[in-house]
Amino acid sequence: MNALIGTVLAGVIGTAGMSVTLWGITRTGIANAAMIRAIGSLFTQSYENSFGPGLTVHFIVGIIIAFLYVALISLFEPTSLAGTIALGGMIGFAHGIAFGFTLVVAVAEHHPLEQFRRVGLEVAVAHLFGHVVYGVLVGAVVGLTGIRFFG
Repeated sequence: MNALIGTVLAGVIGTAGMSVTLWGITRTGIANAAMIRAIGSLFTQSYENSFGPGLTVHFIVGIIIAFLYVALISLFEPTSLAGTIALGGMIGFAHGIAFGFTLVVAVAEHHPLEQFRRVGLEVAVAHLFGHVVYGVLVGAVVGLTGIRFFG
């Protein structure tokens, strides 16, 4: 498979999996992990019409970030599907730690909607989990398709 197409596919699948995971966490009431609405309302300043813009931005960013994941996976050259999936999950874990910190410290404090300003440990952990799911799915696509940027 062409590396460009495979990476876009990995980004779409990873972002979809992350989105469903965060939606499920929000629906269960564990945490307000409604990332799509939070992103969209940064642009629209309202909850009601935030889904479309949020979904668009989330998928665009998810595809772009997939290029970084595929590059890192390519550098480490895992030799098995399980190794590629595990490496994707580890990259997702590191990404989730960094994003969780940024979310709590920077984004939430300045969000235009009150409901997204209340961020605690449970929201950061939900996003950490979502990023691990993203990484596992990107790793699975890379492992199954064999896409690499170099090596």
